[in-house]
Amino acid sequence: MTLTKVEIDVPEEIVPYTVLKDKDAQITRNAMLVYPYIKKGVMSHGKAAEMLGIHKVDLITLYGKLGLPYFDETEEEFEEDLAVLKKLRGAAI
Repeated sequence: MTLTKVEIDVPEEIVPYTVLKDKDAQITRNAMLVYPYIKKGVMSHGKAAEMLGIHKVDLITLYGKLGLPYFDETEEEFEEDLAVLKKLRGAAI
């Protein structure tokens, strides 16, 4: 993975939270930078993990620890999916 320096404008109070020496903290910061693109469907978890130089499962686990779900569906959507799966399962018997 090739690293490139990027200059961004942030409020002065945020600077101490953006300049991180700890590798895990850097990965977390960078993962948070790409999360909106995953959420919007612009990139996959796999592509984001590849860009961050970590395994997809590790990225999903990191997001989970931060309270960001891998599956982004409402409980109602989940129940609908579950009902369809149960119906298909019954049809397969």
